[in-house]
Amino acid sequence: MDFEPWMLLVFPLFFGMGWLAARIDIKELLSESSALPQSYFQGLNFLLNEQQDQAIEAFIEVVKVDPQTVELHFALGSLFRRRGEVDRAIRMHLNLVERADLDEEKKQQALFELAQDYLKAGILDRAEAAFHELHGTPYEKEALDFLLEIFQKEKDWLKAIDICQRLTALTGKSHGKEAAFFYCELASGELAHKQTDAAIVHLEQALAIHPQAVRASIMLGDIELAAGRAQRAIEIWKRIEQQDAQYLPLVAERLLQACRQTGDETVGVALLQDWLQKYPSLDLMNVLFDALLQRDGADAAYTLVLNELKRNPTLLGLDKLLEAQLMKMSGERRADVELVKTLIHNRTRGLAMYRCSHCGFKARQFYWHCPACHSWESYSPKRSEENGVAI
Repeated sequence: MDFEPWMLLVFPLFFGMGWLAARIDIKELLSESSALPQSYFQGLNFLLNEQQDQAIEAFIEVVKVDPQTVELHFALGSLFRRRGEVDRAIRMHLNLVERADLDEEKKQQALFELAQDYLKAGILDRAEAAFHELHGTPYEKEALDFLLEIFQKEKDWLKAIDICQRLTALTGKSHGKEAAFFYCELASGELAHKQTDAAIVHLEQALAIHPQAVRASIMLGDIELAAGRAQRAIEIWKRIEQQDAQYLPLVAERLLQACRQTGDETVGVALLQDWLQKYPSLDLMNVLFDALLQRDGADAAYTLVLNELKRNPTLLGLDKLLEAQLMKMSGERRADVELVKTLIHNRTRGLAMYRCSHCGFKARQFYWHCPACHSWESYSPKRSEENGVAI
């Protein structure tokens, strides 16, 4: 494109328009700043000098003089809560809740923030009351989530179940899985007090609201076995294959015990062998290893582990293979194999643990509720090595 002389006039024009716009913005900013109450600047000064109490009082005065600065209260209150200064956050938000001239939307927001302050401070009764007041507001769903957290902390399982039902009704998303765990907790409490019939009712409620509730099936089978109804226990535990087959190792030893009570150990061993073929598992293999060792001897146990190790090579499987091999050996060579087994066993101790998928906490026993992060069903029923987790 050729240069035209008239273009020289365009650049000064654009420059002048930009200068004029900047002057207008600066004047507007100065006008807004001069309109702010003096207590606003006093509050900032106190805050910069880490005199939080005086800063709060000053900002409260700002809100009284100019209601448009309410957002400043919210920002400061949230800041104090994040810093752990919940007493100051409570004062900020409580002042807003108690203001008669605050519109309903802002008052609901202030109440929601205040409820979180109480929760952070551990004042659970006040937090619960505040969250309940948010029923029917735009904050109801978040309030119910917090109430669910509170009732789990307090182990008030009936209230927790009620919240699950309210969340389902409000959102249309099922919370049956969580409710099933709470019913199982109620059943555990009843069993601790020898109230077996009440426990069964809760477990049946768990399965009704969440048919895949494996924990409920395991507990029902335990009750039946303890009552001498071994065949009934076996039938209940066999349902777990349809619920979630990865949990079958948790009932393998129980099921074999029940089969022995009915005089059908061979049926139990055959069932476990079928499961092992379909769902490879170190725990299933260990139960079968002990059963075959006791019933058929070391050769049968050794063959089982060898075949499984070829199919699913693991260090834990190798440790079991060496154990089986030692039973068939004697003399100096046995001592050599014992040394190798000891080294392998020490190496695999961390691989034989269960691990929370949420926080990574490891444990030697299986948990439905992580003792570290309190997540539900976050433990895989497989050992760490089977899940590809390093030591």
